[in-house]
Amino acid sequence: MSVLDDLPAHRREVFDARVARWLPDLLAGLTPLYPDPRAVADRLLVAAAQAFADRDDELHALDLRRTLAPDWFQQPEALGYAAYADRFAGTLADVADRAGYLTDLGVTYLHLMPVLTPGPPPNDGGYAVADYSTVRPDLGTTADLRALTRELRGRGISLCLDLVLNHVAREHAWARAARSGDADKRAFFHVFPDRTQPDAYEATLPEVFPDLAPGSFTWDDDLAGWVWTTFNDYQWDVDWSNPDVFCAYADVVLDLANHGVEVLRLDAIAFTWKRLGTNCQNQPEVHALTRALRAVARIACPATVFLAEAIVGPRDLVGYLGRAEHWGRVSDLAYHNGLMVQVWSMLAARDAVLASRALQQLPVPPSTTAWITYVRCHDDIGWAVDDGDAAAVGLSGSAHRRFLSDWYSGAFPSSWARGLVFGENEETGDRRISGTAASLAGLGAWDPNAVARVLLAHAVVLGFGGLPVLWSGDELGMLNDPHWAEEPGHAEDNRWAHRPRLTWPADGPPAPVSPAIAAGIRAMAAARATLPQLHASVAAQVLDPRDPAVLLVARRHPLGTVLGVYNVAPEPRHVPLDVLRELGLDPARVVDHLTGEAPVISDGAVQLRPYEAHWLR
Repeated sequence: MSVLDDLPAHRREVFDARVARWLPDLLAGLTPLYPDPRAVADRLLVAAAQAFADRDDELHALDLRRTLAPDWFQQPEALGYAAYADRFAGTLADVADRAGYLTDLGVTYLHLMPVLTPGPPPNDGGYAVADYSTVRPDLGTTADLRALTRELRGRGISLCLDLVLNHVAREHAWARAARSGDADKRAFFHVFPDRTQPDAYEATLPEVFPDLAPGSFTWDDDLAGWVWTTFNDYQWDVDWSNPDVFCAYADVVLDLANHGVEVLRLDAIAFTWKRLGTNCQNQPEVHALTRALRAVARIACPATVFLAEAIVGPRDLVGYLGRAEHWGRVSDLAYHNGLMVQVWSMLAARDAVLASRALQQLPVPPSTTAWITYVRCHDDIGWAVDDGDAAAVGLSGSAHRRFLSDWYSGAFPSSWARGLVFGENEETGDRRISGTAASLAGLGAWDPNAVARVLLAHAVVLGFGGLPVLWSGDELGMLNDPHWAEEPGHAEDNRWAHRPRLTWPADGPPAPVSPAIAAGIRAMAAARATLPQLHASVAAQVLDPRDPAVLLVARRHPLGTVLGVYNVAPEPRHVPLDVLRELGLDPARVVDHLTGEAPVISDGAVQLRPYEAHWLR
């Protein structure tokens, strides 16, 4: 390719080798999508070659290291941190200045949200993107982004940014051109002249925000048509069946990678392919297009990996890491939303039976991938409790979801939680919950077990394997922000209560609200980093509970099995010693990796204090 002619011979050889390796994957992904996959592949190879030629030497060196160690994000020392850039520090330059705080915490992965330029408010908290090539003006410039990634890279921290794949802001250049009469850009979107097709689709489409944004189509006068708007009327769904759309997004991926972004969070990926007569989620083509995008990245910038933002049912989730012909060939990371839900379910119900059943049903992901595990995130918590799992353990799924909403909103008698109801579906009765980890665990209610609950929740997440991510402020035990509604544009969205701003003293890091929580999480992260059994390639095996309030998670490894033991009850519980023996653990020699000490053993069982966790090895 002519763009490679001026490169050294060894660089051209590397590019050719990558094309030979990944072209079959690229074609396998494109073939189900487009009538002429080879023509689309040729366009993409030209784009990949240009990005490869433009890539910094430092990033080429990173590509080499990551190619030699493709399990870099699976390592037990991997620890994530997620934050709104402005609420964590201010500008991107401020984040760079405060990166030492992340290093001290042990962070190796930083997800900043949202950074790319959005449309004017309302803009879905920044997720209605108007320009993928620029940074929000209040955060800085693309030069600041490059400087930040360079600073983080020097500290061994990979930056993750959001790439919204399903839609763009109405103000995006593609949408502006479409509104101005550009036929090519109009074809970037799903536009219909009347309600015939929209009505046909909506017969099977669920509404994402039935109260705030009913329906899935919006009339636009400039288009003289109905445009598909799954989420909000100002977010226009793009048409991935158009190969021009695919090539445009491939350019975005390559550009962000050349700015030093190492992880791209594929936002709203489940919605990207539309099919009449379905809910237009989780269609097979979603995985094909992800596979093709990943192949383009592997050719030009293999240090960059994909994270699927797929908050879908348990049966669909593993597909985003690859099943059947896509096994291990789509996203490298995916959110384990089910684990987060079950952690809070266990704490409210004081019971691990439902969680054990639900987690056992999830298929094992490919060994080259990893779950993102987390206690909570920037979003609300939706109680994704499967009715079948609930029925299998003698519960009503709908009743249990109502109980969890009542409990975490503080409406249930004796509840220690101080969450906020976010969104209520009047038809189903489902309610979602906002709140920081500490507020949901009872710290705001001065409950004496609140700190233990927060630490237990993090022990489950840190000990499950995968790549655990801390949400900003939770590592300090921060409570809901009482002033969340006072900022412009926030009054109608109480999720801002659990997105507090960190306060930085002139002479050091933010002060913890709960020193015990801060110290406990740091100690767990340090312990995790020295436990090879927590490498993400090792599957977590959830055992049947012997005590209904104790979650048991085994991780079998050539260096020996580790058993995670988690008491979710406010009273002492136990684990019979025969559980240890069945796993090859000698009760006389077993040690809790979290403390380095032997557990308390009496009456033929490991004795657990209220909300106590052990990683037994």
